[in-house]
Formats: sequence, structure tokens, C-alpha cells
Amino acid sequence: MDVEEDRESPFDDEASDSTDNEDGPGQESFKEEEVALQQANNGLDFEWLLEDDGDGDLAVAAVSGEKRSYAETARMFKLRRNLDQLDCFHRQKEHDVQKAREELKLCRQNIESVLEQRENLEEKMEEQKAADNSVAVFRTRAQHKLLCQKLQSEEELEGHINTELKQQELELSEVEVELGRFSSLRQEVQEEERAFGVLKKQKATKRLQQERKASQHQQLRMQHLRDKQASMLKKEEAECQRKIEEGRASRKVAAKYLKETIKSMQQQEAEKEQQNRELLEKRMQAVKSLKSNIAATQECLRVNQSRARAKAQKEEQRQRQLRESLQAEGFNSIQHMYQQKQLEEIQRKQEQLEERQKSKRVEIVEKILQEGPLVESRKRNPPPTPKLSLTDKYPSLRRAREKLLHYLDRRPPTATEERATIQLRDFSSSSSASSDVDDQEEPTNQEEDHPSLSDSLAEPEFSGLWDQNYKKLLNEKTTLEQAEVKQEEPAMAIGKLNLPPKKIHGKELKGPPFISKPEVILFKDFELGKTYKKKIVLTNISYITNHCKLLGVSTHLKDFITINFDPPGSLSTGMSCDMQAVFQPMINEDLEGEVRFASAVGPFSVPVRCAIKKCDMKVDNQFIDFGSHVVGQTVSWTITLTNKGALASRFSLDTSACLSPETSHVQMASHVSANTSQETSSPNTTSDSVSMGTGKLQAEEESQELSEHPAIPETCVSTDVDAQMDQSNSDFGDISLGNVKEGEIGLFESIRLEVIFTPTIPGESKLDFHIRFSDLTSKPIPIQVKGVAVSVPVWVVQPDIDLKICMFDRLYQDSIVVQSRASTALKLTFEVCPEMRKHMEILPKTAFIQAQSRFNAQLKFLPRISLSKDAMELFDEDTGVLEVPLTVLVAGQVKPVPFTMQAVVTCSELLFDRAQVDFGFCSVNQSLRSSVRLTNTSLLPQDFGFLGVPDFMEVQPNDGFGTLLPQETLEVDLIFSANKAKEYSFQLHCKSGINRDFPLSCRAVGVRPPLQLSHSLVQFGATAVGDRSTAVLYLTNHQTINHQNQQPAPPVTKDTMALPRLFSFSLPQPSDLSITPSAGRLLPGERCLIQVTFRPRLLDEDIREEALRLLLRAKLLREKELERSRHAEQEAKKDLPVETSKGKKAPVIPKNSKVSDAPQTELLTESPEPADIQPGSEHFEEARASLLYSFTQRYSKHSVSCFVSDGDPPEEDLQAQPAWSSFNTLYLQLQCPAVQPPLVVTSNNGHKSIDFHQVAVGEKVIKRFTVQNISKESLDLRSSVLDVHGPFSLLNALRCIRPGETHTLVLAFSPSLEKKFSETLEVRCQKMTLEMTLRGEGVLPAVTCSHPGGLLDLGYVLEKESTSHVLKMQNSSAVAVGFRVQLASLCPSRPPGGADGVASLLGGYSGSQLQPTVGTQNLSGLSVFSVLPAEGSIAPGQSQDLTVSFQPDHPSVCYSDRMTVELRNKSVVCVLDLRGAASSHNMYLCGGDPLTVPIESLLPPLITAQPQITESEVMEKPTIPVLVNLRAGYSGGAITPAVRELQVGSIRSTQPSKKSGEFHWENVASLQQQGFTVEPSKGTVETGHKRTVTITWSPHSGYKPYEVVQTCVPLTLKGDETNVYRVTLMATLSSAAD
Repeated sequence: MDVEEDRESPFDDEASDSTDNEDGPGQESFKEEEVALQQANNGLDFEWLLEDDGDGDLAVAAVSGEKRSYAETARMFKLRRNLDQLDCFHRQKEHDVQKAREELKLCRQNIESVLEQRENLEEKMEEQKAADNSVAVFRTRAQHKLLCQKLQSEEELEGHINTELKQQELELSEVEVELGRFSSLRQEVQEEERAFGVLKKQKATKRLQQERKASQHQQLRMQHLRDKQASMLKKEEAECQRKIEEGRASRKVAAKYLKETIKSMQQQEAEKEQQNRELLEKRMQAVKSLKSNIAATQECLRVNQSRARAKAQKEEQRQRQLRESLQAEGFNSIQHMYQQKQLEEIQRKQEQLEERQKSKRVEIVEKILQEGPLVESRKRNPPPTPKLSLTDKYPSLRRAREKLLHYLDRRPPTATEERATIQLRDFSSSSSASSDVDDQEEPTNQEEDHPSLSDSLAEPEFSGLWDQNYKKLLNEKTTLEQAEVKQEEPAMAIGKLNLPPKKIHGKELKGPPFISKPEVILFKDFELGKTYKKKIVLTNISYITNHCKLLGVSTHLKDFITINFDPPGSLSTGMSCDMQAVFQPMINEDLEGEVRFASAVGPFSVPVRCAIKKCDMKVDNQFIDFGSHVVGQTVSWTITLTNKGALASRFSLDTSACLSPETSHVQMASHVSANTSQETSSPNTTSDSVSMGTGKLQAEEESQELSEHPAIPETCVSTDVDAQMDQSNSDFGDISLGNVKEGEIGLFESIRLEVIFTPTIPGESKLDFHIRFSDLTSKPIPIQVKGVAVSVPVWVVQPDIDLKICMFDRLYQDSIVVQSRASTALKLTFEVCPEMRKHMEILPKTAFIQAQSRFNAQLKFLPRISLSKDAMELFDEDTGVLEVPLTVLVAGQVKPVPFTMQAVVTCSELLFDRAQVDFGFCSVNQSLRSSVRLTNTSLLPQDFGFLGVPDFMEVQPNDGFGTLLPQETLEVDLIFSANKAKEYSFQLHCKSGINRDFPLSCRAVGVRPPLQLSHSLVQFGATAVGDRSTAVLYLTNHQTINHQNQQPAPPVTKDTMALPRLFSFSLPQPSDLSITPSAGRLLPGERCLIQVTFRPRLLDEDIREEALRLLLRAKLLREKELERSRHAEQEAKKDLPVETSKGKKAPVIPKNSKVSDAPQTELLTESPEPADIQPGSEHFEEARASLLYSFTQRYSKHSVSCFVSDGDPPEEDLQAQPAWSSFNTLYLQLQCPAVQPPLVVTSNNGHKSIDFHQVAVGEKVIKRFTVQNISKESLDLRSSVLDVHGPFSLLNALRCIRPGETHTLVLAFSPSLEKKFSETLEVRCQKMTLEMTLRGEGVLPAVTCSHPGGLLDLGYVLEKESTSHVLKMQNSSAVAVGFRVQLASLCPSRPPGGADGVASLLGGYSGSQLQPTVGTQNLSGLSVFSVLPAEGSIAPGQSQDLTVSFQPDHPSVCYSDRMTVELRNKSVVCVLDLRGAASSHNMYLCGGDPLTVPIESLLPPLITAQPQITESEVMEKPTIPVLVNLRAGYSGGAITPAVRELQVGSIRSTQPSKKSGEFHWENVASLQQQGFTVEPSKGTVETGHKRTVTITWSPHSGYKPYEVVQTCVPLTLKGDETNVYRVTLMATLSSAAD
């Protein structure tokens, strides 16, 4: 762009320039401004502003009264916008010019500074040359060269900036010119804006007024609407209230009838339920009994059969042996055996006779026992609740029957029968509901019914008596069932506590459905003959509407308590009903029981207690301590005896030391009688009988325990009693009782009893006495009295003052408390022994103590170091024990008051095990630790602390502060960290808790290593397991060539020169860290980047331990399951007893008893060793997943050492180990926190690598892997970008997954080259990055076909029949290869209707073998050629057969198609041209030259015959034309005959046909005349074969050149039909044969 063009269009130039050079924030806005300004600059064409695109609100009336049009307003706004853009563009250009000037100024300053540096460097170079320092000269020359290059670049930059500045100034001037051109337009726009502002204000004022009016109207409208809504709401509330009242009234009326209806329905349902329950219970019991009987019968039959077989075998063997023995002895065995059988038969008949007599005796006895005593005994003792069968329901009847059998059969039962009987009884007792009660009542019933034996025939074993007395026993059964129903109701109430909590409307009801007020019906202090009434309120607390039905009271309270209760019907929640309890006592005993009710939720009860009048004696204090009193004083104490009961009694004070035997016997007897009365109060109830039995058992156990203790000798007892009596007489000599020692105390009265203490002898006095009562139920109350008598009026309250352990030079204080009993004030003087006056002081030394008061003196103890010398007799220096006797002198008292001060005095020294600590040489990058032992020599704990510790020192533990126990030694670590290379000499000060200072001298030498790390501490962020964190450090060799080490060198090392250094990092093993590079070499002044990576992972040892824990837990669960199943089998065996006949019982042995009793065949697998669990196994991966899900956090610290060499290895041996120094070692501290990964891989066994293995080039393999969010937050997943040209691709999008959700990623691998591929896919979320490694290998497929390709001719086939050909595909590659077969006729891209053949025909063709790719097809629409399978996969090294089938549906010789076999990567294996022909007859002729086009659609419907055909041929059948061209050759005077071949064939068919076909030529003689020869002229063709017919032409002697010889010869083919072919032979002679 030249300057003229810039002047004509400056904005275009600015736009292009800003596009190339400017990157400011307003670049796009400047482009828009340039476009607008360009329009303004090109002739200021504003006609487009007259379009009507403005806002209607801006068209307001002008000041002059004329209306302003929309176009004018829009024009004003657009002009203002364009002017603003022009101003902005002008400001931008000014800014660019200013910026270019600043850059030019800065560039010139840089040039000046570089020139100055070059001059200085040249001077320095001259100096170095003068000093002959070649190394410095070379370095200076290199720097000079760099400065020259820099100066050249700065000068070039200056020229470039200067050019840009000129360009910017030119553009700025052009813009200013443009601004001058638009100055008049700017003034015009300003005037229009002022006019527009005035109009806008006017319209705003008008609009504001309109809005205010509209707002007022709206407020009025809203107020009217609110008033209308309020009136409507009041009407609705009144209507609603009226409807509610009507509803309540109707509900009250309906509730009355509803309650009655519900009550009747509930009663009916309860009756039905009761009947169903009884029927179901009877059926269940019958089924159980039947099941047990069947099992017992089967077992009994099996046992009997086995026994019979065994017995028969034994008998047969015995007879055989007997027969052999008799025959051996010479006896007649047959006669002997016959005689023996006769004897056995006689004996058997005698036994049967005795058995019949015995049974008759039994029948007689049973008939006698069935008479009157049976009825009377049942009336007197009603039988228990019937359960199961009669023998099981009445154990007493069963036992009576057994006794009767025992009476009739006196033989003792065997051990087996007894055991079976016991098992049968146990089973009967466990299967019946009231077995416990029946078993406890059995002894009484047996004793009562044994003489009569009337219950033994309740269910006889023989059917005769049962049939005779059926009606009588039926009536009795009905009576027993009624008794059972009556007894079940109390049983239900009694068992109410055992009912499980019920759920009503989803809420669990705990406790009774009703509560009573009061909770307990209490009749206290009742009298015989009176009547007591109480009102009880029952409240429904269940969650449903409930009812309450009275079942009755306890059996033993029926004679005394009457309940007046009217059932209220259904009660809603919170409703109550009243009940009245009337109590009429008849016996003077305590009674307890309950009132039982039934409800819809379940039964409940209200407890009842009736208490007789009793004495309840209490005293306010049973232990009296008078304290210390002076001899001669009298002190009294009053105790209060209160009777809280309603029964009066007499009392007496007994001062004997122990209870007399009579009293003890009376109390025990009363206690036993009370228990007995309580136990026997309700002997008729079942529960009382159970408690009585339990009480008897407990009493027997207690008596047994007492009898087991050895007897106490009477002498010992008497001696103890005498000693106690003597002691009591001596003790209570100073303590006496008051005047009231006995009397009577009324009901609810209190009596005050006085105890007097008059000390006469110094010492302690005691008195123990009892308050006894005439009421036998009241126990004696023991009272203990104690008092101390003293004679001295002044004494020290604490005569032994123990100051515990004290330190030297420390002040200790204590108080001396002096007590006075005197009635006057006394003078006291405290004296200290002379040896302790330097160490002890009592203040005040003299004091007065008032009468009956206490005085406190202060004891000050300050032990000095000279204590062992000053008080050698009082102080033991070895143990530190000090015992000082002190006295208090009392005026007027001869005997002073002594007291003692005791203390253990110890030192306060803290000792170090050494006086000086030498750290030696320490690098500035490392820390050295030295340990000292600090010992506390004191007997007291001492606090210590190291104060004023320098910055380069650290004291541990606890930063140098702590507490030392007595004689304790603590190891203190002193950590020295040098911050400079120098010598250190300092002192550490350890101060104790008493401000004693113990110094410790330290010295060290700091050295600086040649290499230095940029950071010595790396703190990684919280890294998830499976993620990684990376930190970058720099390792620098800070030594230079001219720098000598000025630090003090260790004596072991040489002077360190600027040498190359080798370094090596040593990582701890095992660890999750990696350092790159881990070793290297640094030249002087060189810096190396060090990358530290932290990859937290789970250790294999932890995973193996977790796997063992999981296996152990699974093993324990299996063991528990096996134990549970074993218990279930044992319980099942217990619940299946077997009853045998004649009262015997044998255990049932189930079929699988051997399996259950035998040990488990499947032993639990033993837990494997940790080494047996290999990575990748199932247990290993399960444990790894378990640890990941339960992982919380892990924090670890690592110290990595970097060893630095003293230089390179020697040149003589570069493989030698270089010298290393410990002073040069660097240390890197790493802090590595690991947290639970929020994202884990759940598929592929948790592996983070996906291996696609080998894949054929061009194919695609898809794999999936699933990730799960195990955190508590939603994760937004993102992924890294895979290589767009690579084989890996991610097919689905990532999304946000909530906690616990999973997401599956779909990956595809499609290699395009034959090589191995590897790529990393990163799945990112907010807290971690999950790296997935993708691997795969591309392999070129190698597939070959058995056919080389080209033409595949399937030959001739009869129409509507088929033929096939098999091709073999061989896969020689290492991967499975997929293939697909395509036919050109089925390809959608093929031109329709044979367009390819038509095009070739229209274009002309030469040759006789033209054939279209897709030829004739079936008329049915089905493909004439088919291939199976059309697609598939070939395994590595395997082959696949392809079957090509040809099935035409009409005759044609133009069937063709093209078959292409290609792989999935689009590579072609082979291309075959399929050909085929179909005929309607089994004989065919092929060969010759084509007479028609090879497309059937272009053929005419009928081809006329030639006139040479004879008349007979026309009459028979139309002939088929065939053309054969023969061309003979002429060369060198010799003629080469022309030869052509035709094929005559016979088609093999599935239909029955002739075995062979025939053919023959006609007019062969005429052919020979024209030079044609046909061989053979006739013949036969076998089915499925071809035969070749050769036609030869040689010109005859009269042949003219270029003459065409033509003749027609019929050829007849005979098969299933006869066909005639009209063969036209045309022969010519040419100079060269084709």
C-alpha cells in the first residue's frame, strides 16, 4: 500500500497496521471505529441516516412547535457515535506515538549503558593482558563479544522503533486533519443534543405525572379489592363454622350408633377369632402328634424288621450248626429238629394262655375302677387344661396307667425302658403349654388319686372300653374344654408382660394401652370388718380408638375385692373412664394382686396392694459422737424415735452388746412365718404354687450351704461373748442413758430419748445399745455412742507437723494450731532448740490464747547448707531426714505442751554428664545432634528450661522445657544448624524452677558445601492415593574458577578448588518418592533442575494384611453359619421324639444323622500366608479396594541425602569410586501428606492400565473402564486431550458424578501403522488427576485366498437348480482378522440397470469376450450369486471356507457378477469375476462367436431364423443360431489351417434323467467339399462332463483370395429334449493368423 492510498483511505491503513502490530485491549473496537470513520471520510455520505429505524419515544415536539422525525433523531445518535469513535481513534494514535517515543528513549539509554560496559570491559581486558592472565582474557573476550552483539541488536531495534515512530506521527497528523474537517459537524450535533435533552426532560415530566395518576388509581383499586376479599373471607368463615357445628352434631349422633355397631362387631370377631385359634391349636397339636407317631412307627418297624432278619439268620445258622453237629455224632437230625419244634410250639401256647389270663385280669380291674370313684375324683379334683392327646394332656393319668401296668407286671423295668420313659416324659412336658404347672402339681395329685387309680383309664390303649363309654367320656371332654376356656383368660392377663411391643400407624407402642390414676390401687392400714372404696380413672394412651374390657381380679383377691366397672365402649386417644374398687378385708394379711383388662391393642392390668397396720420405727441418728471433752464436764445428746406406722407398740432400751439367742430365734421364726404366710396365701393358684416350689428349693440350697460350713466350737463363742461383755462394761462407764428407758409409742408419734456423756477418766468411751419393740415385725434399732475424755486444757491440734520434702535455701511456712479448753485466757511461749534457730523461727514467740478458743502461730523454715553441721543430732545427712522437737510453755502449767516438726531436706542441683559439647564440623545445609544427660539430684520434681537459646541451636524434647522427677535422668538432644561458615563458641543456660542457672559450654565449626539446593524443605500438598505431586528444585555449583574457599577447612579434606562435582540422591526404601535426575555432574557455576515427584500408593504388605483380615472375617462368618446350622439340626432332632408301644420311647434317628453327627467333611480352608497372596490375585485386589475405600489420611516425612564428591575420579582410572566427604552432603526434607482418592477405578480389577493387545491395522477395538466417586462431594470430570493423529480416542463425554455414582469411559484403539503405541489419558477432577495408561500394538493382517483371482466360471446349471464352489481364506497373522465379502450386484454404488454395459456398447467395442461386471440377474429379485458367510473373523493361524453358490431361475448365458473379499481395514484380499450359465435342458453347446449383446434387456423378444433351414426343421422346433469364424493364415507360401473348438456338455441334475446325452452333425459331406472338417461328427456325453468338437478349415484348390466361405450346418443335441443348433461357419484367409 503506497502513501497516496494511505492518504485517500487512512482508516484502512490504520486497520491493517493495528492488525499487524497492535495487541491492545481495544483492538476490535478500533476496527469498528475505522470502518465508520472510513464511511465518514468518503464524502460524508449521511443519506443512509434518513432511514426510519429510530425509537418512537424519541420523536417529541421541538421548541419551535415542529415535530422531530425519527430519521433526524437516529441521524443525531449515529453522528454522535461516529464522532466518539473518531475521538477514541485519535486518543489511541496519541497513545501509540507516546509509547513509541518512550520505547525509543529506553532503547537509547540501553545503548549508552552497553557502550559504557564495553569501554569498561576493554579497560579490564587490557589490565588482564598486562597481568598475563590468559584465562581471564578469554573470559573477557567472550563477554566483549556478547556486548558487541547486544549493542548491534539494540541499534537495529532503535532504527526500527524510529521508523515506527515516524509512521505513527504521520498517521496522527492525518487523524487530526480529519478531526478538523468534522468540526462543523460536531457543533451541529452538539446543538441537536441540547435541543433533544430539553425535549426529553419535558417528556419525562409528563410521564412522571401520568405515572403518579396511574399509581393512585391502582392503590384505590387494590384497597377496594382488599375490602372485598375481607368481606368474602368473613362470610366463608361463618359458613365454615356453621358447617363444622352441623358436622359435630351429626357425628355425635352417628358415633352413638357406630359405637354400638363396632362393639357388637368386635365381640363377634373376638368370638370367631377365639374359635379359630382353638381349632387351629387343636389341629396343630393333632398334626404334631400324628407326625411323631408316624416317625416312631416307621422307626419301630425298621428296628423290628432288622431284628427279625437278624434273629432269622441266627436261628437258621444255629439250626444248621445243630444239624451238622447231630449228623457228625451219628444222630437223626431231622427227628431231633422235629421234636424240638414241637416243644417250642407247646411252650408258645402256654405263654399265650398266660397272656390272655393276664389281659382278662387287667380288664376286670379296669371295669371296677371305672365306676363311682372316677366321677367323684373328677368332681373333687378337676383335671388340668387338656392339650394334645389325653395321655399327654394329663400326666397324672399317664403315670397312673404306668403304675397299674407295673402292678400287673411285677418284673423290674430294664435300663432301656426307663430311659425311654424319661425321654417320653420330657417331651410331653416340653410340648404342652402348661407342662410346668402340671409337673409341680403331680406329687399332690398322685398321693390323692393313688388309692383309687381312677384316672388311669381316661384314654385306654384298647378300643373296647373306649367304645363302651364313648358318650360318658364325650360329656367329660366338653366339661374339660369349658374349664380350659375359663382358665385361659387369666393366663392371658398374666402373660401380658411377655407380649412384644406393637406398632400402630407406624408408631411403636411401649407399655400398656391404658394408664390408671392412681397407678396402684392401695388400701393401706385396713381393719377387719370395714369396707373401703376407691375411684380409679383409666385413660387411653394408645394411638388408636380403643376399648376396655374387665377380665377380673387375681384369684386370691376375688373374696375381698369387688370391681364396679361399666364398659364405656370405644375411647379415643386421651379419653378416660371411671372404675370403683371395693375392698372388704376378712383376713389380717398383706395382699397383692392385679385387676386385669383386655383392649384392642392387648391386655393390661392395674396392680392392687392391701397393707395391714404395721409399726414403722425410725430414728434420726444411729451414730452419736460427742467429740473431745475435758474430764468433769457433762454433755447430753437427744435422739428422736418416730413411729411412721399406724400400729402402736412398746419400746425398751437394751444395753447388751449382742442379741440374745432367744431374741434371734424369735426374729428368725417371725421372718420365716411371714415368708410362709406370704407363700401360702394363695395355694390354689398356679403361680403361687410355682413360687412356693422355688422358695423351697432356695431354702434347701441355703440349708445345704450352711451345713457345708464347719461347726464353730462353743468355747470360742462363749469366750467372744464374755470379752464383748467386759469391753462393753468398761466402755460405757462414762456414757449413760436418760430417764426414759422404756414406754409406749403410739401411731404416728415421736419420743425424744436422751444420752448423757460425763467423762471421768481420760480416754475414749463407747456405748452400743438397741431399741427393742414389742411388735414382732419391727426389728431392733442399734445405736452407737462414742466420746473422748481429755485432761489438758491447752494442746496442739496437730502435734506432728510434717513439712514433707524441702530444699535448701527455700522458705517453707506452716501454721501451728493451739486449742484451749480453759475458761480463762492463758499466756503461751513457743521455744525452738538452739541448734535450729538459724534455720527455723516461730512467730509470735509469745501470745495469749483466749478461753475456749483457738490460736494460730506461724512456723517459718529456711534450711541452710550448714544444716548438717549445725544440727548433727537432729539431721541425718545420708537420708536427709530432719526431726525437730518443739515445746509450748503455758503460764501456770508445769508440763509444757510438746510437738514435733518433721521434714526431709534435699538439694536442688541439676547436673550435666559433661561440661562441654563439641559438635565438630557442620555443613550449613545440615544439622548435627548431640545428646547430653541431665540428672535431677533432688528428691523433689524440678521444672527446667533452656533460655536464651541461639537461632542456630535447637533443644529437644519439648523445645528444652520439662519436668524431672526425683533422681531422674533425661537425655536432652542439642541440635546445631550452622547458618554461616565460621567457628561457633557459645553457652547454653538451663534454669530450674527455683531460678538456678546451670551453664553448658558448646563449640562447633560451620562449613559450606560446594553444591547448594534452592530449597531444603519441600511441603507437598494433600495428594490422593494414585495421584502425583511434583516439585521443582535447582542444584547449583556456586563455586567459580577464581573463587577460593575462604572457610576453615576440615583437617581431613584438602583445599576445595573450583572443580566439577558429582552428586547422587539416596532415596529411602520403600518410598513413594522419585527424583529426576538422581545423579549427575555439575561444572563450576552450572545449575541443574531437580524434579521431585510424590506418588502415594498402598504398600503391598498393608494390602496383604488387609487380605488376611478379610479372609479371617469370612472364615469366622462361615464358622458362625456352620455353628448356627449345627444348632438348628440339633434343635430339630430334639423336637422329633419317637413313641413306641408299651410305654417305651426310643430316639428318632433321621436319615442324615450320620452327616450331622459326624465332623464336617468340608474343612475350612486355612488362612494363607502373606507371601502366598500375589499382586493381581483376586484377594489382593479386594484388599486393595477395601483399603482405598477406608483410607483416611497418611502423613510421612522423609530426609533425602545428596552426596557430593570432592571432584572427578582420577584420570588413570575413570571407573574408580570418587572421593566423598560427609561435610559436603546435602539434605532435603520432604513432607508428604496422602489422602483418600475421591476417584477410583472399579473395573479391570482396579488397574490403571488398559492394554488393547494386538489389533489389525485398520480395525477398531473398543474397551471400557469405570470410575467411581467415593468422596462426599460431586466431582466434575474432565480429561486430557489425546493425540488427534494417534490411534487412541475417547468416544463418550465426561460428566459430573455425585457421591457414590460411577461413570464409564469408552475408549477406542484403531492403529494405522504396524508398531506399538502407548499414550496416557488423564481423568481430572477438582482434587486429583487419575492417569490411565493406554497400550496397544498394530499388526498388519496377512490373509491369503486359495483362488488367485480373476475369472471363476461355475459352468452350466439347470434353471432353478444350484451349484457351488468353496474358497479357503488362510490367516497367517498373529491376530484375528475380520473380513467382508461384497458382490457388485448388491453394492449400492453400482449404476442401475446395467448402465456400465450400455456405456461400453455405445462407445463401441472390439473383441468377442466383452462381458459386463454385473450381468443377467434372476427375475425373482434374488441374487443369482451368493456367498456364505458374507462376513466374519478368522482366528490367528486358522482358515475360513467361503462357499460361492450359483442359483439361476431362468435360462441365460449372461450371468455374471464380481466378488470382492476385503478386510475391515479396507484392504482387498482378492477380486473374482463370477460367471455362469443356465439352461432349461441337460444338453448345451458353448463356444463360437457372440451374435448378440451380453445384456438381456437389449435383446429383441424373438430372433428370426435364417432361410436356409429346411421345412422339416421348422415343423419340429426353432433352431438356435451359432456363429463360428475361422481364419486361416498364409505365410511364406504355406497355408496354416484355421481351427476352432466347440464344447458339448451334459448338465448333472438332481432330477432323474438319462445317464448320457448324444450329438451328431448333419451334412458333414457338404462341409468337406468346402474345406471344413468336424471331429467327431457324432458321439455321446456323460452326465456332468464336456466333450470337445474340433472344426478345421483349409482352403480348397479353387479358393479365391479374400473370399469368405460361409455355410450352415445343423448340430443336434439329444438329452431330456432334442435341441437343434444352426451352426454358421465363416472362413477367410489372411496373411497372418490371429
